[in-house]
Amino acid sequence: MQFDDDAKLDPSQVEDVRASGRQPQGGGGGMPGCGALPMGKGSGCLLILVAIAALFVFKLVPTPFSGDEQPPPQRRQAPPAPVITPSGNLAERCKTGADAAQNEDCRIVGIVNSIQTYWRQAFSERGGKAYTPAKTVLFSHLVRTACGTADSAVGPFYCPADQKVYLDLSFFNTLQRDFGAEGGPFAQAYVIAHEYGHHVQNLLGTMNRAGNSRQGATSGAVRLELQADCYAGVWAHNAVKTGFYTQPFTQADIDEALSAAAAVGDDTIQRRARGRVTPDTFTHGTSQQREKWFSVGYQYGDPKRCDTFSGSI
Repeated sequence: MQFDDDAKLDPSQVEDVRASGRQPQGGGGGMPGCGALPMGKGSGCLLILVAIAALFVFKLVPTPFSGDEQPPPQRRQAPPAPVITPSGNLAERCKTGADAAQNEDCRIVGIVNSIQTYWRQAFSERGGKAYTPAKTVLFSHLVRTACGTADSAVGPFYCPADQKVYLDLSFFNTLQRDFGAEGGPFAQAYVIAHEYGHHVQNLLGTMNRAGNSRQGATSGAVRLELQADCYAGVWAHNAVKTGFYTQPFTQADIDEALSAAAAVGDDTIQRRARGRVTPDTFTHGTSQQREKWFSVGYQYGDPKRCDTFSGSI
């Protein structure tokens, strides 16, 4: 990943609350179970859960798609989301692409800036709805969101209720150490771009298409996740056009993304955890499917090629 040294970074797109010391009040115990997250119409979250003991990664939490009219069962009320005030000094440290090339935090800022620049351009070209930026929140230990409370065991996730991406950077060490992914800067970029793919789906209303089909090899949940992988590839194809990179990504960069995608396929996770694969419980797709759809996006660079809801996947 070769950043343009002169590219101007916009650190306001990233909020750093890692040094705030803030913890959810009255919560404790970290991330509530899937059933404890709010599921009423218009709230909820898509999570990438890093559950080391169970070897589950990129797990889709039941999401309140607007087409879900079934009343949810009684659940513990999630604490209200606080007003998050950046506690880091990203604005001082992350000013140009040269900073992004030398510092991990600034690299995250640069990746986020590039992804959102692309989608703003793509929405403008297609006309109609304008792209609404989504901030990325860097956290550690605990963070309270409009989708519930997350602790350090939670990896990157997108919360539709507050339209933010939440990121604990320790996830990337876990992905490499415990799940065999190659790691590296572009693995980070792939994961972040995947989460912003969910934001795009939220803006376009695509989440509604998954309905209550939240599990299974051809479920709406799987199709939603594979489309987010495809959207990540689309951004990678167009990244140079955003002005943050001087040259297209190398094959080594793309291999990092493919390695991360393969490491978190449902079949790979299940085989490692239980020694067998049960497609009826898939939520994100197989390793092959995840690699395939990222590659489709990267090859064509066109969001229209990411229609995972039509035909086979």
